[in-house]
Amino acid sequence: MSKKYWFVLLFVGFQGFAQKGITFEDSLRGSITAERKWWDLKHYDLTFDVNPDERSIKGLNIIRYQVLAENQSLQIDLQFPMKITYIEQDGNRLSYTKKGDNAYFVKLIDKQKVGDINSLSISFEGKPLAAKRAPWDGGFSWDKDEQGNHFVATSCQGLGASVFWPCKDHMYDEPDSLRMTVTVPDSLQDVSNGRMSKMCIDARGNRTTTWEVKNPINNYGVNLNIGNYVHFGETYKGEKGDLTCDYYVLPYHLEKAKMQFKDAIRMLQAFEHWFGPYPFYEDGYKLVEVPYLGMEHQSSITYGNKYKNGYLGRDLSGTGWGSKWDFIIVHESGHEWFANNITYKDIADMWIHESFTNYSETLFTEYHYGKTAGQDYVIGTRANITNDSPIIGKYNINQRGSGDMYYKGGNMLHTVRHVINDDEKFRQILRGLNKDFYHQTVTTEQIENYISSKSGLNFSKVFDQYLRDTKIPKLVQKPSKGSISYRWENVVLGFDMPIKVSVDGTEQFVYPTTDWKKLKGKSMKADRNFYVE
Repeated sequence: MSKKYWFVLLFVGFQGFAQKGITFEDSLRGSITAERKWWDLKHYDLTFDVNPDERSIKGLNIIRYQVLAENQSLQIDLQFPMKITYIEQDGNRLSYTKKGDNAYFVKLIDKQKVGDINSLSISFEGKPLAAKRAPWDGGFSWDKDEQGNHFVATSCQGLGASVFWPCKDHMYDEPDSLRMTVTVPDSLQDVSNGRMSKMCIDARGNRTTTWEVKNPINNYGVNLNIGNYVHFGETYKGEKGDLTCDYYVLPYHLEKAKMQFKDAIRMLQAFEHWFGPYPFYEDGYKLVEVPYLGMEHQSSITYGNKYKNGYLGRDLSGTGWGSKWDFIIVHESGHEWFANNITYKDIADMWIHESFTNYSETLFTEYHYGKTAGQDYVIGTRANITNDSPIIGKYNINQRGSGDMYYKGGNMLHTVRHVINDDEKFRQILRGLNKDFYHQTVTTEQIENYISSKSGLNFSKVFDQYLRDTKIPKLVQKPSKGSISYRWENVVLGFDMPIKVSVDGTEQFVYPTTDWKKLKGKSMKADRNFYVE
């Protein structure tokens, strides 16, 4: 099976999505509507009763929010075929109207006064959408393990958490904390985000587990994982003290997991070096086995890489370095910093999650195997770049950009790093991003401006080139009688990125523009760490 096929397998879900037409549903889902803007999420208190035999759920979501502006209409999202059974506030049943397939507009009775913190209770039930090819299409994975036990998990990035519970389903606003209480048959156990605060078995033989999340969390980071789990764990001595690392796997995979999950500590060592402290010490770190490939659910990273190194045993860089570590443990855990700590406001800026996390694979490789190994890895991934459409998607309609946000985005950051030409400064920029935007939702503009400001270099045209265009800069040269004329071609207007070259075997920086420049020499070769032609 070719490497190109595996790239397509990974990211085909991101292609096509960006090609659909804009609909009323897209606008309701993707924009900060007037019915969303006026209230600020504080806390979700979620209760789920899961029936795997019937593939159904019942639940209650108590939403606590703060009033930012006066308004008597509030938007809640819940996707068909799930349905709301009632909505209540202060003992009053509230009326609501449905627009489109998934948006509910709730008419509030009590006057919403600026500064007040209010609560809203929403009861819901149904048979949630079953994922056809998790995690890319999202929904519930209703599966069985090898011993015939139910094996259930959720995944919903892009599609949205409203595929199985009612919420404010837009990424710009996160609750400050969350509690989940999940009831499943006693032979099973639910593992969700944060720390377990309570577990009990009722008279009906059902197991109820409560999980507490003490940090802000994005909607798609909330998950249910239900199986016949066994547990083991360890403690990582990290930058902020002791971090508990808990692992939940199927019993017959326990010994494999004890070996494979050693990459978790190696990941934490590398990423705390590059990015700063793990962002959720209060909630711990977990790896949870699931029946699909895996996902970056906050503090409960889901794992389905079949206990193999690489991506299901394949090295997506084609260099050999990607076969020395478990792709899912490294990549999905990298999202704890870029996705869960720093989160895009609009999915059009999904590159903030995926480009940095893709580059985290390179930084992990470099940390453990050396600088040349890291360079080999990221350069090897260029074979997976398609340059089919811009990396940034369209705003306010829940539309992400090209799958190139992964490997092209990673190579863009590698290029930016080598333009800066100071690895410690670059590392401090990465750590600074995670410190200065700690637990925040952000825009592309904020990230671009931060990198330019902290580096002391104006990268605006570089970001325009790699994020908003599909052309790859071409360094054109014309040798003539002991001199070389050179300039940029195939670039956006005003592109003037410096680049390291070797002129007759001597390394130096040159500063091309779209106008011809000249230097002495017979031959010039661009440094391989710059993603140019």
